[in-house]
Amino acid sequence: MTTTGLFAVAVLGLLIGAVLFRMFPVVRTYFLYRGKRIVTCPETHTPEAVDVATGKAALSAFAGEPEPRLQHCSRWPERRDCGQECLNQIEADPDNCLVWNIVSNWYEGQSCALCHRRFGRIHHMDPPALMGLDGKTIGWDEFPAQQLPDIFSRCKPVCWNCHVTETFRRVHPEIVTGRKE
Repeated sequence: MTTTGLFAVAVLGLLIGAVLFRMFPVVRTYFLYRGKRIVTCPETHTPEAVDVATGKAALSAFAGEPEPRLQHCSRWPERRDCGQECLNQIEADPDNCLVWNIVSNWYEGQSCALCHRRFGRIHHMDPPALMGLDGKTIGWDEFPAQQLPDIFSRCKPVCWNCHVTETFRRVHPEIVTGRKE
């Protein structure tokens, strides 16, 4: 191989290495900011659901420091031109404003209102539900995320198995029979 060829291979290797080196912050930023979050709106001091534009934040991390911006907010489109000061909360503590973590932390250690089984860490495969004052069960993910803090204060936790059973009883009362104990 000629000197020019070796030089070209070396430059190409350096370029590939530099790109791969910059990919670590890109991937880390993407995973850091993905997922729906609940923040306190600095303007109204109410819980709001937001999504960070993860792709744009990740691309900005390739060039240097990530610059997160909101992709969606529960106050939009009316307040779309806000200053997005709520991003400070996400940057300060990205894990504690993630909806899944808020939900999981709320359920952990509580007991199902129906079978009294204690909740551990919840899993995506068997999402728990809530029981309202009317006794009906509903999945926590059927509520807008910004309403969850208020919903949690008014509802009781219900495990996945009890939620499925109660939903079946409610939807198909004609084929469910009671059992005397």
